[in-house]
Amino acid sequence: MKKREEVRTLPEDGLERLIGLVRSRGYCLVGPTLRDGAIVYDEISAVSDLPAGWTDEQEAGRYRVKAREDAAAFGYNLGPHSWKRFLYPPRTQLWQTTPTGEATLQPVGAAARAVQELDFIGGSTTPDRPFAFLGVRACELSAVAIQDRVLMGGAFPDPHYQSRRESALFIAVNCSQAAATCFCVSMGTGPEVTGGFDIVLTELLEDGSPAYLARAGSAAGESLLAQLEHGPASPAELDRSRVQLDQTAGSMRRELAADEVRGLLAANLEHPRWDDVASRCLACTNCTMVCPTCFCSTVEDHTSLDGTATRTRSWDSCFSLDFSYVHGGSVRASTRARYRQWLTHKLSTWHDQFDSSGCVGCGRCIAWCPVGIDLTEEVRAIASEPGDRQETTS
Repeated sequence: MKKREEVRTLPEDGLERLIGLVRSRGYCLVGPTLRDGAIVYDEISAVSDLPAGWTDEQEAGRYRVKAREDAAAFGYNLGPHSWKRFLYPPRTQLWQTTPTGEATLQPVGAAARAVQELDFIGGSTTPDRPFAFLGVRACELSAVAIQDRVLMGGAFPDPHYQSRRESALFIAVNCSQAAATCFCVSMGTGPEVTGGFDIVLTELLEDGSPAYLARAGSAAGESLLAQLEHGPASPAELDRSRVQLDQTAGSMRRELAADEVRGLLAANLEHPRWDDVASRCLACTNCTMVCPTCFCSTVEDHTSLDGTATRTRSWDSCFSLDFSYVHGGSVRASTRARYRQWLTHKLSTWHDQFDSSGCVGCGRCIAWCPVGIDLTEEVRAIASEPGDRQETTS
């Protein structure tokens, strides 16, 4: 076994020291913190910033935080934020012109990491620091891998995404529990972290206090762990870690037949279930905003009275009426058509474009839908009465 694959036991203050090491290397460290009744991602500087002793309860259309009976720092599931908002920000200025006609392109690279994008979540940082992410879960790493294929895998990679992504450090955490909305086992994306990380942690509780196992997944991760005092994880600790992961996987209540849904949806484009879900859907775009893989955007130009013009890229959604607008009107004028487009693209035609599903089973779209629409239930309803209804309408 290579050294970087060894599982180590961190000292009692190991997490605090790891946070300090990451920050000392010039990273803007972003991790989970409790704010505004939710566990969200923001810049952190110490263990005290983490949501120790807090967890969340989730169901369709419901999210609540509550106190735990222990001091686990990562004993929560997933909140409304995804790492996408740092790698592919909701707003990015592309260029600006002055009244004299001089154009200034948004810089790419170190200067592009300015957190003009962090202002809306209350964070702050300096322009020249790359990101380090703490507390990344297995499904979220899978979502980043999907975004990599979408935004960097073609002939014309997105330079803004690429600059943030290639400089980012990922400190992942194996899940110790599953929300009622999780179905990552069905999608093959969790709960165990198996790749795409620099360091992966496992949080074990001993009499209510957390202890951590760590494994490096890259040279950068190995370099950080080498500066911490540690010893090899004991067989008992490894067994507890495995049992914890097995229990987490076994506790998931939702599932999706990922290997069948692609063909199922393609064969049922006129199923009456689309009318049923459209009668409930508000087309509010919540599901696409919290989704860690949705990437749709729009470009807007603004001109001020002094003659300065700015072009900005912003997140958009296929649920917006104007998203598919062309001369003469919207291609998808009904909520039925827009919901069908979202679900069939996410679970079916995404395979044709990017050779994978667009869903990682995180369940955010279920929890944050204000009317509790559950995509696993919608697929199940279509599967219960499938039919060949290939002819499409709006």
